This record gives sequence, structure tokens and C-alpha cells, in this order.
Amino acid sequence: MTTATCRTKLSLISAILLCCLAGRLFAGELPIESVRVLKSEHKLQLLSANEVTREFHAVFGSNPLGHKTQEGDGKTPEGVYLLDYKKSDSAFHKAIHISYPGERDIASAQARDMEPGGLIMIHGQKNGLGWLSFISRYLNWTNGCIALSNADMDQVWDLVKEGTKIELLP
Repeated sequence: MTTATCRTKLSLISAILLCCLAGRLFAGELPIESVRVLKSEHKLQLLSANEVTREFHAVFGSNPLGHKTQEGDGKTPEGVYLLDYKKSDSAFHKAIHISYPGERDIASAQARDMEPGGLIMIHGQKNGLGWLSFISRYLNWTNGCIALSNADMDQVWDLVKEGTKIELLP
């Protein structure tokens, strides 16, 4: 192979790499395909192409161990659900609803003559109390929801679309 041929091939490869990099920069972030919650690690992760693109500290229900089985148990659900709607007029700084309870959750609660509970959301801090997040981030204080700081909730709100899958793990 001649030096000229090597230079031509190297130039072509460099041009292709530059185009790929430029396309990635101008396209912005890849869309969020799913959300994963790791309760034991206090993490909420946003995933794109099966890669974690963002990670946030999260707190949960006041009794976080195990799957939510009934109203008032203070547990955050476990399993796969959908983020089915956004609520901008929430009592908390923005909220995204989780499709809990599913059919199995309802059947399980009814078999025990209980209500499964509901209105489980990812949300920010209680309106007017966002300044307390430096303390509340160390306490599981919700009724079963997933709470983030207001700044983190703003990012999740902007990046996650309605209909996105959420997987909640122990």
C-alpha cells in the first residue's frame, strides 16, 4: 500500500468518525427508553439504549422493604409499570404517575379483602418545602411514592415522556 493510499484511507476514516461525533453532538441526548429504580440503593436511573444516562438520589415510602400490597402500608411498589401521565398541578413539585396498581396488585389485595392503594408517583418536594430537601433526602418519608429533589425532578420531567416503562427493583 502506498503512502498516498494510506493517507486517503486515514482521511476517509477520520471524516466518518468526525461525522458520527458531530451527529451525536447535534442530535442531543438519546431519548429515554426506560426508568429503573433501585430501592436498596436509593437510586432512580434514566436509561437509553440500555445504558444509564442519568442517575438521581431518591427516597421512598416510610416502610420501603418489600412490594406494596395494600393502601397505607408505606411501601413503594416493585415490578414493571408505565409512567402514564404527568401532573403539573400536584401538591408536590411536579409529579409523574406510575400505573400501580396493576391487575395482579388489585387481585392480590382483593383476595385479602384489602385495597391496593394508588396514586403512586415520582415527584419533587412538597410545594413550599423544597428547601428542606437537604434533610428529607435522608428519610423515607412518602406514602409509597418516589421523591427527588426539585432540581432532579425538573430533569426527569423534561427527559421522560408519558408511556415510558418503569422498573422498580428491591
